[in-house]
Amino acid sequence: MASLLEAEVHSSLLSFLRQRGKHNWPHHLTMARLISRALRLQRPALIQTGSPATQYSLSYLTPALLSEKPILLVAPEAIREHLLQVEIPQLQEWLQTSKEICTGDRILDDFTGLMLTSPQAWLSDRINNRRRFPQDILTLIDGADELETWTRECLTVAIEDWHWDELIQADPNNPDFVKNVKAKLSKEILSHPKNPYECYLLEEAELKSLEELLKDLAACAPLPPPFEQYWHRWQQERQMMWVAIDRDRGQFTLYVAPVEVAAILERVWKQQPVVLMGSFLDSDKNAPVYRKQLGLGELLCLKFVPNRQNEYIQLYVPDRFPLPNTPEFQVALLKEVQTLVTECDFLRERYTGTIKKPIIVLVEDVPLKARVGATMAAQFGSRVRVETTNLAQDGILVCGWQFWCEERQQFPTPQLLIIATLPIPSLENPLVAGRVAYYKRQRQDWFRLYLLPTALREIQRAVMPLRESQGIVALLDNRVNYRSYGSRTLTALEPYARINYIDPNWFGKDTDEL
Repeated sequence: MASLLEAEVHSSLLSFLRQRGKHNWPHHLTMARLISRALRLQRPALIQTGSPATQYSLSYLTPALLSEKPILLVAPEAIREHLLQVEIPQLQEWLQTSKEICTGDRILDDFTGLMLTSPQAWLSDRINNRRRFPQDILTLIDGADELETWTRECLTVAIEDWHWDELIQADPNNPDFVKNVKAKLSKEILSHPKNPYECYLLEEAELKSLEELLKDLAACAPLPPPFEQYWHRWQQERQMMWVAIDRDRGQFTLYVAPVEVAAILERVWKQQPVVLMGSFLDSDKNAPVYRKQLGLGELLCLKFVPNRQNEYIQLYVPDRFPLPNTPEFQVALLKEVQTLVTECDFLRERYTGTIKKPIIVLVEDVPLKARVGATMAAQFGSRVRVETTNLAQDGILVCGWQFWCEERQQFPTPQLLIIATLPIPSLENPLVAGRVAYYKRQRQDWFRLYLLPTALREIQRAVMPLRESQGIVALLDNRVNYRSYGSRTLTALEPYARINYIDPNWFGKDTDEL
């Protein structure tokens, strides 16, 4: 009887796709059968879709709605809203199912429907053993690209400026001691030289002052919750402590979080069967690096790749471009970006008429980002914006990698995506340096296990919106030609049509027509 679900899912989804003309993703049936199998066998799986969630969500919703078992779907807010407002109502109407659909942070004992919840609610429940969700419920996790980040955020403890007032009130007999320690910390922390990230790993003297304060106060009376949680987290192994500074207000916020989350998540995976789904989780089908980072054991792995016929990008990589660590790079970058935008505008006006799409320029270095934005604004005026969603239809957006990956759904598909440098996390960022130092202490390959996988995931997700339209990606980081990891980077961008000059055929016209 159990195998009937897979047959029903296949037949129903195939009919729905044919009726609604939803053929934009070719792997629906394969993925739907896999999800059905996971439901039947209660086995974990990991699926790399190579596509946005809006394209493949029908593949897991169909078995979830047709199954008689309760199912938990963990997904970020944007995905949940799309499913609730668009995909689920349409699919339920077609399937003629009455399965209960709920949202929330807990499941009642007699629930047999489909529950949608946030990553924060689910992780908090599982890590803290709150038992708000059944231990054996099949759990689908969409957007698993961010699972490590979600987990670290869930485990991060912060002490903000106003928490110090609570600490003084908790020990009214000795307020001067707390004030003096805070004043000493403020002087030490605010004396850090400025950096673009305005965050710093706590130094030995700062840690010593804070440790003495928390030890003395904890011995006399219970600490206020933020300080108690901070102290508890501090005493655990493999923690990283840092401070974020607001220099304008003369304030700082202390943070502590685990450097790696694998050991914590290992306990979570034992509580229920899980199917993890994401766009790009690992460059390898079996996801060895991703599984190690998240403490995942052996499980069924599946990886879909973009179609070479209609999901390729036009990849422009100029020859003999200066490397990013050379003095000539900034000047060459500014000139190349100006040339690309000018040519794009010219060809677009000549061959596409009124069709207007934005141009995105990805620059991670903070000072360089500001310089590119200012230089482009001087030539192209108000069309240029720096890290804002308020962009004209034919606007030019200059932004960093994180901004683009978080906000790209707010924009139409770009006409041109210019990548200044590969998204390799910078060692100038104290939080990156802290994680690298941890890998070094463990005598592990920090570049192959952390920096490079992060870069490959970021660049794959960044270009994903351009695949349907065979958009243009200009990669100006010549390390892809001269570094050992360059070939892996280019492989991650496949399929593509590579060229080293600006080609009018990008806009659908033959060269002879120029």
